[in-house]
Amino acid sequence: MIGGGFSGLLTALHLLTAAPGVTVRLVERARAFGRGRAYATAHPDHLLNVRASNMSAFPDRPGHFLDWLRGQGQVLYDGFVSRGRYGDYLQHLMRQALSRPGQAGRLLLEADEAVAVRSQTGGFEVELALGRTFAADAAVLAVGALPPRPPFGVRAAALVAPGYFPDPWAVEVGELPLGEVLLLGSGLTMIDVALSLASHGRPLVALSRRGLLPRIHASTTPSPPPDGLPASPVRALGLLRAHAEAVNWREAVDSVRPVTATIWRSWTLKQRRQFLRHLRPWWDAHRHRMAPVVGARVSGLLGGGALTIEAGRLSRLEPKANGFEAEYLPRGELRAVRRTFAAVVDCTGPTGDFARDRSGLLPRLLADGLIAPDALGLGYAMGDDLRVLGRDGAPTPGLFAVGPLTRGASWESNAIPDLRNQAQAVAATVAAALGARASERAAERVTAP
Repeated sequence: MIGGGFSGLLTALHLLTAAPGVTVRLVERARAFGRGRAYATAHPDHLLNVRASNMSAFPDRPGHFLDWLRGQGQVLYDGFVSRGRYGDYLQHLMRQALSRPGQAGRLLLEADEAVAVRSQTGGFEVELALGRTFAADAAVLAVGALPPRPPFGVRAAALVAPGYFPDPWAVEVGELPLGEVLLLGSGLTMIDVALSLASHGRPLVALSRRGLLPRIHASTTPSPPPDGLPASPVRALGLLRAHAEAVNWREAVDSVRPVTATIWRSWTLKQRRQFLRHLRPWWDAHRHRMAPVVGARVSGLLGGGALTIEAGRLSRLEPKANGFEAEYLPRGELRAVRRTFAAVVDCTGPTGDFARDRSGLLPRLLADGLIAPDALGLGYAMGDDLRVLGRDGAPTPGLFAVGPLTRGASWESNAIPDLRNQAQAVAATVAAALGARASERAAERVTAP
């Protein structure tokens, strides 16, 4: 298992159940297994974006997380808990798996970074950053999200200038100069950064092309999806709008969650591009929402002037003696605006660009032909069963993937409800593949002279 965040840990746990007798190695470069970046935060304002009632790690045990919280003596009010608390839950699951009677030695934790996965007869050789290698019959890529590409207009000199932060999760308040801070992007990543920085008295300006903020969660009633959704993006939008008038927009958006992958796969490549170019920002703002308490906090920042949202297209960002000069064209305007900021944080969100993988693992796999980019640049070229496709367009034997870089195959690959289903599905596929290989080897031994 390459990657020990949520996707990697959950896949490992499902494999332990689906493939009795199989040993699972979990390779994680972060300091704590299971948390990843999302659930390693200790900031009290960083809450889950999904209610605790839908955050069980196991699709067939929907109340598992709630039961664990109650066992910890935690009382829920609006149903949203801190992401750090969820990280505690994941590590509890890992400790439980490590200590389960009769399972000793089946889950091996490698506190290192995988830098190469080489194909060899019957499987792979995995090389770690510290120089060790081990053999694996199958490998699951669970590397998580890749850092964002530099936004258009950001000069090369700005990328290496003090005060420019390409990684929003690596921002240290003590490293930020005093003055106004520009946040590039206005999605959930920006919300997290704004909540972290606002209490330190720095004015914040969030710039995105449409200036859309994530919407806020509210109580809903389950609703079936409208008929005829596997159509063109424009037709699907019209159906969804009509459905929202009949119920409400939250219920309408939630209603298509179970069929999102089916809709995505039914569209042609051209239609998927149309969605990404024209509709994705609107979908993301309504689909990926804030907890009510986070929404109230953000409203307070906006009302008090601590946070300002600007809709516009960045055309230039370059370092100056007193920080950075940004030039952007406000949406609907003809004249560009120039402003100076003390610091800049890139909150534009993850990318599917393998070159952004700092470990070098994905570029090496790409060069060896074991993986290929999907046609939309969202991540891996994938088969429907979470098998990774190689340069030749065929599945690479024994290589699988889970997580955000599988978006090209099913689109929804970010939220816990989607990822836990992926983890369970890929574990079943890997277990079946290993079982078939074991049967083949047994047959070869029987027929060998």
